[in-house]
Amino acid sequence: MKKILFVLLLYPSLTYTQTLSCCNPSTTEQFGLLASTEEFASAHLAPLPLDFVPAKGEMVTFECSDGVRGNAFEIRAQKETDNWLFVFHEWWGLNDYVKREAERLSNELPNVNIFAIDLYDGKVAETPEVAQETMKGMKDERARILINGAIKFAGKKSKISTIGWCFGGGWSLQASIMCSKQGVACVMYYGMPEEDIKKLKKLNSEVLGIFASKDKWITPEVVGTFKKNM
Repeated sequence: MKKILFVLLLYPSLTYTQTLSCCNPSTTEQFGLLASTEEFASAHLAPLPLDFVPAKGEMVTFECSDGVRGNAFEIRAQKETDNWLFVFHEWWGLNDYVKREAERLSNELPNVNIFAIDLYDGKVAETPEVAQETMKGMKDERARILINGAIKFAGKKSKISTIGWCFGGGWSLQASIMCSKQGVACVMYYGMPEEDIKKLKKLNSEVLGIFASKDKWITPEVVGTFKKNM
């Protein structure tokens, strides 16, 4: 399938440049290094309190290859369908804001099963400092085990789309790569692009990436390289 990247350069943002010191870090590890700085944390306001009571949907668990069950907020379509949307949370974790957005997406996409995956295994941060530490403590291997478990949970016939924000934007792309031929669409609201062209070749889905025009972490140059690689 043809792969297209639409890059929308929108919001002016931050003024800090981070140099990676790790040797050959993965894409997700690169974002972790960026987010480990005080400047990155201070650019994020703590979420306001939100008491969200879902009108539909519930927390479910699913099997994972390492024997530790994964968690997700699931909203099943009214009629049985093989269409799925995997939702990836920001660095705060699977909080009420993400669940509310999952419900909104469900209302707009009634023929799609919504599956908001908890990459933090139940941890939710309420301050930038805690979010930073929680994200740093998350293992890349565990996140991929969770995503593979979710793909298996959706079934071999499933057609999977992905969406995520910031930390979750990067994982939205990684999940679409992992979905291979089952992947049908990917949306990244920010998030670190994948640099490895061999991995990008595994994409079956088109990608919509939305990035900031003045961001100094994931810069326009980084996005330009991503567009060229795609």
